[in-house]
Amino acid sequence: MRNEWVKRNPWIFVVAPLAVAGFVALFGELVMHLWNWLLPPLFGWHAIGFWQALGLLILCRILFGGFGGHGRDRRGRWRRKDFERWEQMTPEEREFLRQSLRRRCGGFASPSTETKEPA
Repeated sequence: MRNEWVKRNPWIFVVAPLAVAGFVALFGELVMHLWNWLLPPLFGWHAIGFWQALGLLILCRILFGGFGGHGRDRRGRWRRKDFERWEQMTPEEREFLRQSLRRRCGGFASPSTETKEPA
């Protein structure tokens, strides 16, 4: 199905690189102008040029954003698999899993399972 889409839309190989370059230039300019507008008057820092702004943008992406969007999808897939496993467990298996997680994770008990000690 993907190959059919590419065959019907060969222009994407021209438009996509141009769009990426346009977004990179736009965001680089945006970071440069925001930096130069805010930080020198507020903190006395130096103004930066386009390439420094682009480097700052890339550094922030590496430090705070990562690359690609695969992390959220992977976590979502794990949650779905865990939920499917949980749904297939018997009540005894679920209770065994709860107990083993409590032992490993510091013994936090839910209010419904707490036992009161005699006074």
